[in-house]
Amino acid sequence: MSTTIRALGRRLRLGVVGGGSGSFIGPVHRAAARLDDHYEVVAAVLSRDADRSRAAAQDIGIGAERAYGDLAALLASEDRREDGIDVLAVMTPNAMHYTACRDALDHGLDVICDKPLTASLGDAVDLVRLVRSSGRVFCVTYNYTGYPMVRQARAMIKAGELGEIRQVHVEYVQGHLARAVPADSDPAVAWRFDPQQCGVSLILGDIGTHAHHLAAFITGLKLERVAADLGATVPGRAADDYAALLLRWEGGARGSMWVTNSAAGAEHGLAIRVFGSEGGLEWHQEEPNRLLHRPIDGFARLLTRGRVGLSSEAGHATRLRVGHPEGFHEAFANLYADTAAHIVARRAQRDVDPPALDIPTVEDGARGIRFIEAAVESQRAHGHWIDCRLPL
Repeated sequence: MSTTIRALGRRLRLGVVGGGSGSFIGPVHRAAARLDDHYEVVAAVLSRDADRSRAAAQDIGIGAERAYGDLAALLASEDRREDGIDVLAVMTPNAMHYTACRDALDHGLDVICDKPLTASLGDAVDLVRLVRSSGRVFCVTYNYTGYPMVRQARAMIKAGELGEIRQVHVEYVQGHLARAVPADSDPAVAWRFDPQQCGVSLILGDIGTHAHHLAAFITGLKLERVAADLGATVPGRAADDYAALLLRWEGGARGSMWVTNSAAGAEHGLAIRVFGSEGGLEWHQEEPNRLLHRPIDGFARLLTRGRVGLSSEAGHATRLRVGHPEGFHEAFANLYADTAAHIVARRAQRDVDPPALDIPTVEDGARGIRFIEAAVESQRAHGHWIDCRLPL
């Protein structure tokens, strides 16, 4: 029995908007929600076409009466039901995040939103205000923070094992958009090339915010300034598919970011290296169960998921015994499970269990949007340093 069922006597009722036919991330969200038995998916809007939406919802097992043609209908109908939804998960194109999240909060729902938070900074800051005034739980699915060894890295840095953080280098190198055709004409990804739907930067909205948040999460630092070179490397492409950035973090740490989805032959390529006064850490998402620690004096050691002696944060995120690999879906599910812990704690008026505290928040999402806009501003200013701090 899940802790949610034990506390509430039932699963949390989840509605989903977006992530329909042809979507990669939609099935990931739904599987993550179900993995630990904290949620049941009971209502859905899965297309901007009402008929397709209702048909797609029924295809994934939603009853006909809760397979909706649009979000307004879902929210109005679920409001009237005694068994209406508790939580809305949003995985639409970026420009639709704000309205969906705003309306869900207005209806008293907790929210789980795919990244990036919004397509503009004004909308992101307004969501921060709305979440704070509502008191609802809001999670942005920066899912890489759900990996056990990412949480181990965060715990080690928080405990001072690296000393003063001096350098932070992060990269996210993909190759699935290395060709102009058919990638740019694929309906499942075509919206990403439209700034009205995606936002001002394809590459930073798609994966740059992941890299930014991963670095901030592991180090506990906020980014202060950025100098950026953005552009398209595929001939004929207007949207940027490449970014190289210099970074200045609070406390004086320096760093860099390289993100692209047009590196032919690359697979996933998310990696981070953090160096402090007493040593460094290195993590690669393609080998997620390993964290390399190099102390300044002493031998390098390879920490592996599931071993005795890791932090409670890593243990909390670990699902399988040592030797059995786990990864993307499990990390995603950790965010859903920890969000459920926050929702249950709010309803029971009690504190959240400490290992579940570190879900990516609406404030994290807003800082990601400020990072994007500052980088674009830097590119337009020929790589000049731009302040990207966002007091919240």
